[in-house]
Amino acid sequence: MAKNDLEERLIQFAIMIIEIADGLPKYGVGLILNVQLAKSSTSSALNYGEAQAAESPRDFLHKIKVVLKELRETQVNLRIIKGSKLFKDEAKLNLALQESNELVAIFTASVVTARKNMSDLNISTSR
Repeated sequence: MAKNDLEERLIQFAIMIIEIADGLPKYGVGLILNVQLAKSSTSSALNYGEAQAAESPRDFLHKIKVVLKELRETQVNLRIIKGSKLFKDEAKLNLALQESNELVAIFTASVVTARKNMSDLNISTSR
């Protein structure tokens, strides 16, 4: 997958999540999850953009790990929303969960690959 394709996929994922967040109740826990979802989903796309301009292999690995962390946060929020039935369009929610699963798998593999590449170059993965 090309870098631009993955970036576009993250952007489209963030847009889908924003639409879900906007469909949550505007009070109580719905409001809290709305803000958290908007932050974590957009952060994954933004941090991926930063990773493309990483200053070193270690910086790249760090930024990709942040992308993964934000994707996992989004995924857990989606599972909470599904379990609590706060969002009424179950098909859209399931699509978002499927996409989050795929993106988490992609970025988990990216972290493994980046670590291996750094090891092959004798670059420490610790800070």
